[in-house]
Amino acid sequence: MGRITEDLIRRNAEHNDCVIFSLEELSLHQQEIERLEHIDKWCRDLKILYLQNNLIGKIENVSKLKKLEYLNLALNNIEKIENLEGCEGLTKLDLTVNFIGELSSVKTLQGNIHLKELFLMGNPCADFDGYRQFVVATLQQLKWLDGKEIERSERIQALQNLPVVEQRIREQEKAYCLKRAKDKEEAQRKLEEEESKGEMGRSHTGSGGHWHADLSATLPSFEESKDYIQAPEIEEGQCKGKEFDDREDDLEFWNKPSLYTPESRLETLRHMEKQRRDQERLRLDFTLKDDEKRNQIVLDLAVYRYMDTSLIDVDVQPTYVRVMVKGKPFQLILPAEVKPDSSFAKRSQTTGHLVVCMPKVGEVIIGCQRTSKPVKSTPDSSKEQTSKSQQMERLEVDPSKRSIPDVANIVQEKKHMPRRVCAEPKIIPSEEDPDFEDNPEVPPLI
Repeated sequence: MGRITEDLIRRNAEHNDCVIFSLEELSLHQQEIERLEHIDKWCRDLKILYLQNNLIGKIENVSKLKKLEYLNLALNNIEKIENLEGCEGLTKLDLTVNFIGELSSVKTLQGNIHLKELFLMGNPCADFDGYRQFVVATLQQLKWLDGKEIERSERIQALQNLPVVEQRIREQEKAYCLKRAKDKEEAQRKLEEEESKGEMGRSHTGSGGHWHADLSATLPSFEESKDYIQAPEIEEGQCKGKEFDDREDDLEFWNKPSLYTPESRLETLRHMEKQRRDQERLRLDFTLKDDEKRNQIVLDLAVYRYMDTSLIDVDVQPTYVRVMVKGKPFQLILPAEVKPDSSFAKRSQTTGHLVVCMPKVGEVIIGCQRTSKPVKSTPDSSKEQTSKSQQMERLEVDPSKRSIPDVANIVQEKKHMPRRVCAEPKIIPSEEDPDFEDNPEVPPLI
């Protein structure tokens, strides 16, 4: 189901530097949109809106677009004209090839006083007797209907015959509504039958199938896939049979007669989506060999011959290998540990297959093996080695002769006392000093 998203609008707003709030023209045609939403909130300044060739079933969420002048909803699944009263500036409305059967719903456009052009050709209501007269008389502001200019005399005559024409239109609308209800019931019944057939087919198929590599999921381990590797012919026949059945179902779908209804358009879309998914789901054959001669594991992946190598990415890990093909993973658990650094990948020039060679850990490929002369060990040699080891002396340094200074003893510690407590050295005068005089009145120095 296609939906209107902010990213979709920005991608279609390149002419406005991808700015959507000030966007005046927007084209969303052929986007498989099934519902009209978000535009009236994100793009209030729209003047032109193209939505043709989608699957929109109802006109909604556009009433806030006051500046909208042209709305194109051709080739959709619309069955009724509604919710356009708020589009005050609407001058042109294109509803070509829809499923509008309620012609009386055009009365909702009487409030759009600026509406000048209206296209309703290709709708069931366009086949009603008195269709043009009814529209011309109902919407007196119109200048053109289905690309044909409305003359003044035509409008006068339509207004005169309006009561009779309106009665006929109502009778035809009632008949169409009954027919449309039957078509819906028939479409619902067919849908339920197809769903029941699909469930029965899945129950008969069970868990069986082919062992082709579905790149959308992680593959089983090497031990689990031995049956496929040993008997590829049986699986290949099953796969071809399934492909043949798919082609038969496709031909049956396109050759089956059906009515042109909103349900049939949706059914066609679902069928095309299923085909697209089947084509996008890559299913590749593969083989995994244990080459004992070269002591390596070889993976052969049947990549498409003409696929660009830039779309392939190989990642080898010690216990598994992963190959990204067009962004989808192919992963396989290896039966033995390998060397990622020594692994390499190449493509066949004839078939295009991808071949990944992964040497095992602890073993060397024979083609690249290097020979070295073995060293014979004898009892004499072992004795010599032990004697040498015993004779090996260790260097020791005499602590008394060491040249490394003792940092701890560089600065001698001193006992510091407070200055007020620290006594000054005593000066004892000598009696031999000629200037010395002993005064008895002076107290001795302490």
